[in-house]
Amino acid sequence: RQPLSPCVVGERLCSTEEATAGSGTYTRHGFIFSSLAGCLERRNEDSELPVVSVVRDSESQLLPNVGAVVTCKVCSINSRFAKVHILYVGSTPLKSTFRGTIRREDIRATEKDKVDVYKSFRPSDIVLAKVISLGDAQSNYLLSTAENELGVVVARSEAGVQMVPISWCEMQCPRTHTKEFRKVARVQPQFLQT
Repeated sequence: RQPLSPCVVGERLCSTEEATAGSGTYTRHGFIFSSLAGCLERRNEDSELPVVSVVRDSESQLLPNVGAVVTCKVCSINSRFAKVHILYVGSTPLKSTFRGTIRREDIRATEKDKVDVYKSFRPSDIVLAKVISLGDAQSNYLLSTAENELGVVVARSEAGVQMVPISWCEMQCPRTHTKEFRKVARVQPQFLQT
């Protein structure tokens, strides 16, 4: 095996005359391209041509670490905290889901005693949060949305329509014009997932 070299999605790896396309690649116009971001691997199988494939580096499984901005989906809420599944660290999707908790006192930076979890998040909201501690044995990360840039980025109304933020604490359904309370994130462009 040759040392692995990193490659990005859509990168042209080599011509189909030099190698056979393996997993994580596709061919177009006589060339092999990478279909995912990872490391290029060239293996000489029994065939004449080596097989090129792109593998995600499983050894360096990305873990949410303290200070990382993560994208998560709210699973359940109660009066004390919101339970979430962490989906992305920065802009990198996670292979396995990590559970996180946003406690009531970590939702906002000010007036923490007046925060109402039910007015901040709803199940299935997509939230930007920051990891503040690695949590306990249940691998539960403690997350915070106490900065202006953090909070709900995508929420659906009761009508099932993606809502539009109208203030830092409200979102509105463009179809029914119903307003719902949320801890709205002032999204920085680098964190936007398409």
